[in-house]
Amino acid sequence: MKNFGFGLMRLPTTDPSNAGAIDVEQVKKMVDLFIEKGFTYFDTAWMYCGFQSEPTVKEVLTSRYSRDKFTLASKLHNGFFNSLEDRDTVFNQQLRKTGVEYFDYYMLHGIESGSLPKYEQFDCFSWLKDKKEKGLVKTAGISFHATAELLDEILTKYPFLEFVQLQINYLDWDSQWIQSKACYDVAVKHGKWVTVMEPVKGGTLAKVPAEVEELFKAHDPSLSPASWAIRFAASLPEVKMVLSGMSSLAQMEDNLSFMENFKPLTEEEKAMVMKAGEIINSRIAVPCTGCSYCTEGCPQKIAIPQYFSLYNEDMREHLEEKGWTVNFSNYANLTKNFGKAKDCIECGQCEEMCPQHLPIIEKLKEVSAHFDR
Repeated sequence: MKNFGFGLMRLPTTDPSNAGAIDVEQVKKMVDLFIEKGFTYFDTAWMYCGFQSEPTVKEVLTSRYSRDKFTLASKLHNGFFNSLEDRDTVFNQQLRKTGVEYFDYYMLHGIESGSLPKYEQFDCFSWLKDKKEKGLVKTAGISFHATAELLDEILTKYPFLEFVQLQINYLDWDSQWIQSKACYDVAVKHGKWVTVMEPVKGGTLAKVPAEVEELFKAHDPSLSPASWAIRFAASLPEVKMVLSGMSSLAQMEDNLSFMENFKPLTEEEKAMVMKAGEIINSRIAVPCTGCSYCTEGCPQKIAIPQYFSLYNEDMREHLEEKGWTVNFSNYANLTKNFGKAKDCIECGQCEEMCPQHLPIIEKLKEVSAHFDR
């Protein structure tokens, strides 16, 4: 099986303001080209594309191709069940909507510290294992958005899991929050293979600064910025599949041009890509080093360095196109134990302690305007 998958979460639309208004005819062309080039892996979920991704799978794929021509992945999200019965209701509807009798890959969706308790409360891990034993799921896994420490705990507790879907890209490789490398290393330690989501970070690494684009073009002018991001993820030894949420036939054609006959990055190319990441990461909104000198005397117990880290990550994103990132959830989880950015009383003790002489009070207002809405 080739190591590139079609992520069905950013499909082209006939109405840019309506994610569910999918341009079915264009998606059919994308699917046809994908399969023609020998690729088979498709990834969907209950709420993708305004809840229309799974029905579109049936229209563009499963009703048009025999079952041996594709493999299909979907997921159970904690936002759509509130009883033991709901789990089966959702699963059975997913089978019906996608037009298949079983899923080749199935995951508990978007696990992080805030959602894990609900998955465990409703015994979803045992439920998933049962689905595999009954043949309704061929391969069981999780998609994950939290720390390497939590991933280690989960894979230790639930050894039947066979794979982990992780956010991996060269910008997040050493990120304090995404922890791409640390989570990848944990999966490898447990003998699990990895599926990669967000290799281009939602399009961020397809629209790189001019300095980075020049760096890439100097090495190979024929390759797009997105190609370096996807190949970085695909070059990791235990990565079995890299997903791309393509939203046009042109994006599909570009990605297939370098993934049809995939060549891993050389050591020189890996170094170049990491240099590109350093350039992008240097253009941050708040140059905080995370020393935490500012927090010890904070009367509001505000997690200042952590909030700045989340804010910096989001300021590198094309938020006018996205509107939401996983860092909103990360921020919400932090505020369960720490004061919010808007709780700042402007006492100034943090600025007195900051060795970087940052205007912390003003920057917290920016953080609050972004996250406390």
